Amino acid sequence: MRHGEPVGGRRYRGQVDDPLSEKGWAQMRAAVGEAVPWTHIVSSPLLRCRAFAETLAGRHGLPLALDDRLKEVGFGAWEGKSAAEIEQDAPGTLAQFKADPLNARPQGAESLTDFHARVAAALDELVVQYAGQHVLLVGHAGVMRMALAWALHMPLANAYRIEVATASLTRLRFDSGRASLIFHGSPRVDQ
Repeated sequence: MRHGEPVGGRRYRGQVDDPLSEKGWAQMRAAVGEAVPWTHIVSSPLLRCRAFAETLAGRHGLPLALDDRLKEVGFGAWEGKSAAEIEQDAPGTLAQFKADPLNARPQGAESLTDFHARVAAALDELVVQYAGQHVLLVGHAGVMRMALAWALHMPLANAYRIEVATASLTRLRFDSGRASLIFHGSPRVDQ
């Protein structure tokens, strides 16, 4: 599950630790509803994920683990900037990034291959540790993209073609080491 809207609206936040806005909290509550099919919750430690994960885990008595490897990608010089601010500073930069996310990285940004490797390492461990269980991972758009690339063996160059809405859910199933995409972008658990 991707976090809801943070305070300050849409930005290339990366690892800036902004909390959820009231709208973000409402989005997360609406996405989950009353259905709680999970046995465990694992979350990014960043506040926009962690606060909701802690609340949900506490409300339903679910075990919660935080994993630093599930933080959003480091956006370097873009950290905390809006798309308009980035474009004002360097017109055409965002289009270049979206066309070539492997090579058109912001200055000082984490490489996409390093980001994928850290998310994949976390997911490799989670699949083994929680085999046969239903785990909710609360993370970021970039983490969801890397999870899909990892699970479906998708080229990293195509990862930013995947839209990940705020407070949306993606479900993967693992059988005998093979991943299947059950749904992506659902706004509700029970759909």
